[in-house]
Amino acid sequence: MISLFISFVLLSLYLILNIILTVAFLTLFERKVLASIQKRKGPNWTGFLGILQPLADALKLILKENPIPQNASSVLFFGGPLILLILSLSAWFVIPFNNNAVVADINIGILYVFMVSSLNTLNIIVAG
Repeated sequence: MISLFISFVLLSLYLILNIILTVAFLTLFERKVLASIQKRKGPNWTGFLGILQPLADALKLILKENPIPQNASSVLFFGGPLILLILSLSAWFVIPFNNNAVVADINIGILYVFMVSSLNTLNIIVAG
């Protein structure tokens, strides 16, 4: 039972890390393409050919000051985006990447993805 839980956690972490890294480097690729279209220098200052730019962007976002509105509920202000992130990443759990590499093998996977996607709109309202 414990080994099944550990394998579930490791597969989940592997999946989340792959998604985050893929999005980071696709953003870098998009910025480079837009820079070449506009005939300007793109993100090529951090690391070799700008390969460390996603890490610099993440560090900038982490260290950025987050002002909290005076009359806002701090639980909803921080909880809304956190729940949105968790639900967005949990939609990837039912997508099989290999014959044996799926986090949750359920028969109604497409309905699960639709359900999680519909819950994300509620969290956007809470976060706003």
